Amino acid sequence: MLQKVWVSSPGNWALQESNSHRRTKKRCWKCRFVRTIIQHPCRRHAPKRSRRERMLRKIQICLCFCFVSGLLYEISLLSSSVFSYLPVAQHYLTPEQVLNLGKSIIFLETTERLEPPPLVSCSVESAARIYQDRPIILFMRGLTNETALDMNTSYAAFSLLSSMKNVFIFPLQMETVFQETPLLQWYNQVVPEQEKNWVHVSSDASRLALIWKYGGIYMDTDVISIRPIPQQSFLAAQKSRFSSNGIFGFPARHKFVWDCMENFVLKYNGNIWGNQGPFLMTRMLKTLCNLTDFQGTEDHSCQNISFLNPQRFYPIPYPAWGRYYQVWDKSPNFNHSYALHLWNFMNRNRKVVEAGSNTLAEKLYKTYCPTTYEDLIQNAKHRDLPSPEDAE
Repeated sequence: MLQKVWVSSPGNWALQESNSHRRTKKRCWKCRFVRTIIQHPCRRHAPKRSRRERMLRKIQICLCFCFVSGLLYEISLLSSSVFSYLPVAQHYLTPEQVLNLGKSIIFLETTERLEPPPLVSCSVESAARIYQDRPIILFMRGLTNETALDMNTSYAAFSLLSSMKNVFIFPLQMETVFQETPLLQWYNQVVPEQEKNWVHVSSDASRLALIWKYGGIYMDTDVISIRPIPQQSFLAAQKSRFSSNGIFGFPARHKFVWDCMENFVLKYNGNIWGNQGPFLMTRMLKTLCNLTDFQGTEDHSCQNISFLNPQRFYPIPYPAWGRYYQVWDKSPNFNHSYALHLWNFMNRNRKVVEAGSNTLAEKLYKTYCPTTYEDLIQNAKHRDLPSPEDAE
């Protein structure tokens, strides 16, 4: 009679054969070994156990079962990216591991600065609060692998953002990002020092490659999220018949994004601001359908792409961007918006949110990024404290 028992050993699985006619010491040793591994007694050779021993053995088996079940449950949570229940060990995850979880919200910082300013912090925090079941990733050009792993720095925004369970901060390594895309050849030929708009152009390229490879939503670092975006494949209309590239979303490997990368290289002109960004998105969308003016708050659909009404992200158009930093008699409710673009590119005078100013921007900070706002208040208090020299 042949009895099959699977035994786990380092590097291989061994098949054991039972023979009822062999009763040697070697056979007894094997039986004890198998019994130890699979926790199942060999009835022929096992001595009878007392009732108490049998009860203890059952308890051990139950505890092992609970441990394995709990481990499998933790793994399933990670694969489902349920960050609100699973505290992810952020320091030990690579960008690919996080991006492969799917449906990431991606932000890019293509300058060399290491301290995210309050508006960047607010954008990332608001997204983390609105999309609690999705990974929020901030890629920073100024980071290296060494600095990215050390969040205990003097930069307050690192501590603030990295304390959120679903926020990840990684170095932006463009050559890696552009691998397996039409943009790699362009990147290897371009000379950043000779590019007039390199910060913007490199960001335009990086967001396309990341969304094509992994899918998800890209947002500029001056976009404050206020409610979830229901669409998966969408572009944001900045105005009628004109698309922004400051926020868009697609599943991985979407043909439209691939076509945009090919057109990026084919019609590259880094001297024209926006040629690789909003103008690129607009001309590519026009190849698919005839764009018309928006009526009311309706959205348009172009084949399988939603072209979202300007009210969704740009209820305050760019000529009026300064209104975000003004006091309103009655604050707008933005009921038709998913997020708000604060037009930081237009903010050449570097207006900022000040505690107690009662501006629209301050109210947005209070509501959608309260941790960043609290940090602003604390920093303002520290600035107002007299220095030791003033006290003398």
